[in-house]
Amino acid sequence: LAGVRVVKGFHAEEREAAVFEAGAFRLFENVRRTLFATSMIGLASTLLMGIVSITVMIAGGRLILAGKMTIGDFFAFTLYLGFMVAPVFMMVSIGTQITEAFAGLDRMHEVFEEQPEDIDPKRVVQLDRILGNVRFENVTFAYEPGQPVLRGITFEAMPGAVTALVGSSGSGKSTLIGLVAGFAKPSSGNIYIDDVNLSDVKLSSYRSQLGVVLQDNFLFDGTIKENILFGKPAASNDEVLGASAIARVDEFALKLEKGLETVVGERGVKLSGGQRQRVAIARAILADPRILILDEATSSLDTESEALIQEGLAALMSGRTTFVIAHRLSTIRSADQILVLENGVIVERGTHTQLLDYEGRYFELYTRQAGIEANRFVNPGRSWRSCPRSAWVYPKPAKLRPGGPHVGALVSPRGAEPKRVGSVVKVYDFQG
Repeated sequence: LAGVRVVKGFHAEEREAAVFEAGAFRLFENVRRTLFATSMIGLASTLLMGIVSITVMIAGGRLILAGKMTIGDFFAFTLYLGFMVAPVFMMVSIGTQITEAFAGLDRMHEVFEEQPEDIDPKRVVQLDRILGNVRFENVTFAYEPGQPVLRGITFEAMPGAVTALVGSSGSGKSTLIGLVAGFAKPSSGNIYIDDVNLSDVKLSSYRSQLGVVLQDNFLFDGTIKENILFGKPAASNDEVLGASAIARVDEFALKLEKGLETVVGERGVKLSGGQRQRVAIARAILADPRILILDEATSSLDTESEALIQEGLAALMSGRTTFVIAHRLSTIRSADQILVLENGVIVERGTHTQLLDYEGRYFELYTRQAGIEANRFVNPGRSWRSCPRSAWVYPKPAKLRPGGPHVGALVSPRGAEPKRVGSVVKVYDFQG
């Protein structure tokens, strides 16, 4: 049901109906075989008991006629036989239930074997209000032994500083953020929060000072206000309204009949993706965390809303340690440090300007993205000379030199016709 729009969009109703029918038929066959087996066992036991009863009556009658058994003895023997047979019939009838019960017990055993995070005997340190200094020292992490996702990660995020994580998909950005949030322990190395090893800290005292805004945020089946209050249930109504204003939740909530008391439905299905993202940002703002994690926090917003919310986030990030994952590199140019990850290793670090001057992996990602943004202004087959001036993008104009080539540059009509190479542009001449 969650994918009904995709099914309709691709006109796949008949195909999905066939898949459902096949699954239902397999379930029917499993139930039919189970009931058939149970019935056959019951039939066999009933038949066997009938044969045994007839045999007992024939043998008992002959013994009574021969004077070797009294009627009382025969009656007692038959009664004892009935007492013995009754439990056998009950065991046959509950055989299926016993099988299901054992399966449930196995699952319950697995659940009870799981240990709560704070039960770890090593986690004994109770954190008070933290400053937000985060330090990684030679951290390595692997989900599967022998297959590290992060290797030798070392960096320090100062209180109030913004650390941006950049890299291609699968480079380890989200895993690194998961370690900062304490969702997992490093395989080797240490993570320190204000010089305290995170592996020794009670997570309840740490996560109460942590705010998280993910790309795919989860909203609970309640009102908009209840979802915003999730990070700080005791907050006042004025605080909720303030957080809503910063995250621009009030822009759409006031248009709804019940405002902030509107029920959003399971996983927020009654709101659009951008609206759910705004509610999640308001939830993090209200929590007033010391460490803020933004994982593509504005990915579902339009350009205008993103610009407005970035202003609110800038105020929120002031004085807080902030980690930002962003594929839209233009949103992290003001970060205090940018870490470029590739294959689980930090390959570059520095500010936006420093990394552009270095002309390494970050420069490649930035210029490629700038070229893609510029391509939006040009229709297929349209001359580059007719591009609007706003499409002329180059991250480092001071580096342009006559004769080129300069990757990522779009020249003015006075310059030479650029030659396209994939999604970037090389300029082999430059005038003006």
